[in-house]
Amino acid sequence: MLNDLPLLRPFRFFAIALLCLLAAACSTLPDVSQLSATLPPAATPTSGPANASSRLNALAAMEEAVTGSPLIKGNKVSLLFDGPQTMTAMIEAIGQARSTINFETYIFDQDQLGQRFADLLIEKQRAGVQVNIIYDSVGSIGTPTEFFERMRASGIRLVEFNPVNPLKRFGRWQLNHRDHRKILVVDGKVAFTGGVNISAAYANSSLFRSRRRSEAGPVGWRDTHVRIEGPAVASLQLLFLQTWSTQHAEDLPDLDYFPKLEAAGDKTVHVLSSQPDGDYSLYKAYILAIQQARKSIHITTPYFTPDRQLVEALIAAAKRGVDVSLILPSVIDSGLVFHAGQSFYTQLLSAGIRIYQLQISVLHAKTAVIDGSWSTVGSANMDIRSFLHNYEANVIVIDDQFGREMERAFREDVRGSLQITLEQWQQRPFSDRIKEWAARSLGYWL
Repeated sequence: MLNDLPLLRPFRFFAIALLCLLAAACSTLPDVSQLSATLPPAATPTSGPANASSRLNALAAMEEAVTGSPLIKGNKVSLLFDGPQTMTAMIEAIGQARSTINFETYIFDQDQLGQRFADLLIEKQRAGVQVNIIYDSVGSIGTPTEFFERMRASGIRLVEFNPVNPLKRFGRWQLNHRDHRKILVVDGKVAFTGGVNISAAYANSSLFRSRRRSEAGPVGWRDTHVRIEGPAVASLQLLFLQTWSTQHAEDLPDLDYFPKLEAAGDKTVHVLSSQPDGDYSLYKAYILAIQQARKSIHITTPYFTPDRQLVEALIAAAKRGVDVSLILPSVIDSGLVFHAGQSFYTQLLSAGIRIYQLQISVLHAKTAVIDGSWSTVGSANMDIRSFLHNYEANVIVIDDQFGREMERAFREDVRGSLQITLEQWQQRPFSDRIKEWAARSLGYWL
């Protein structure tokens, strides 16, 4: 996210809101309100338990048609929860690297965890493995230049994505466009993506699936990542290389970034991305899945500032009897986004949508599971910034077994959350309503 602004003085918020409304750019998300109606009738899923498999296949075909990118079969996809589990898996993969490591992240901090990660990458570079890194200039703005120069001196290739300093990218300065992706590809054969950054916030567990929520000690952020083997790895590798090319950086060494990939599992995967002025395939896939939902829509997101169409799609689903439930944060790292998200609570609760706020730990997982079979894990939040301004990457898995794993994780997060009711919400202080209005006015920029 862009740097947060303190919500200390309501009048300051009015001023900021008015200035941003006057200066707002005209980029908008496409009209997807009738997305399903634009597809051939033959692709429309039928209803009924006996047709569950055909509905799943039809939804996959619809998604492929809407996004214009192929579904990829034959993958193994493993869920990783929180920082310690994710870091252990990524460090193990890096340790086994033999040829290349491509790593893309929003935040790369110089803390104990960041130093450990950097030391390992330097070690692999010195052992003859080519390491290439993209880090976001805003996300890593607090990290000293010397931290990256140490890696560069070892032979690692680094790119600072869209530098904050306009002199570093004279004539091509795009401060509002951020690289929010988290991608690691090792030897072109194993890939990771999700919400986890390289930061001390991930050094400890969030107490996910812990029986004692009041355990002593520091609590880490609650997040979700995935490890992928199989043909879909090539799509994440391609995203990394495409992002590298947008930054007018030096050419990468001519190595085998795309080895032959055999089937590694039975999961059908869709690797989707978003970037400014792109085809909005990730946004379209989300909307389509919500429009087609028959039973349940379970979304977990830390930053919730949706556009009108996304809100309308969720409400329409709830009105046709779909169980629509959202897990949102109660512990925050961004006051503006928190209050902007809360500005939608009354509208959503009135439509019968359930809202839960995760307790104790900071929520950072960006996941959804729809009808127990369409699931997504990635870097994109449910906000305008992710779909319009950022470079994001999500993996969609169309599979019943994986969907059941996602549902179990969702129920576990509900167990650690507090449900917000409409009656309770209507009793909130007037000062909170003012903050919500002001923050929502800034939604385009958040």
